[in-house]
Amino acid sequence: MAFAARRRVGGDRILAPLRSHEADLSTQEAQARPDSRLSSQNEDPGWPLDPEAAPAQGPQAPYALTVAAGDAGARKRRRLSRSGEFDRVYREGSSHANRYLVVYSFPRPEESEDTARLGVSVGRKVGGAVERNRIKRALREAFWSLEDEIPSGHDFVLVARAEIAALFDRDGADGLRSSLREALRPDSESTEKDRLT
Repeated sequence: MAFAARRRVGGDRILAPLRSHEADLSTQEAQARPDSRLSSQNEDPGWPLDPEAAPAQGPQAPYALTVAAGDAGARKRRRLSRSGEFDRVYREGSSHANRYLVVYSFPRPEESEDTARLGVSVGRKVGGAVERNRIKRALREAFWSLEDEIPSGHDFVLVARAEIAALFDRDGADGLRSSLREALRPDSESTEKDRLT
């Protein structure tokens, strides 16, 4: 038993036993019961003994998720990600707007890639983070579904206005696509730069 020194109010030391929080445990090893495992019909068969054995038969996932090897990287390259890229499109590009969004476009120099690149900006007026991310994904999908109508070699920035959430809830992806198609046409509304001059 261990002891610890304590002081009394008068200054004398006394030795008091330390309190142990351990229970009285047996030092003998527990014996395994004969029925300690699951019965053979309910237990997991585990890994096969032969690593080259055929896969087990049974239910498989109905639709396997597969991504093409270059698909994810190609989508990432087609995005604007740095603030400098966004700023260049805002400052030097042209803009077209409608009630739901503003589309800024900027032709890149000739030596760069031929594919269009996209940046999406959705402000807090549209909704919370979950709603904004839902709108961003839907806008990207709508934009790339119109890829045949989009000029290559341009950088685009889509700025969503507050009413876009109601449009998406009401008309879905088709509503976003038609609004985007309208904003991509130069004659849809006068450009914002023309209104400023």
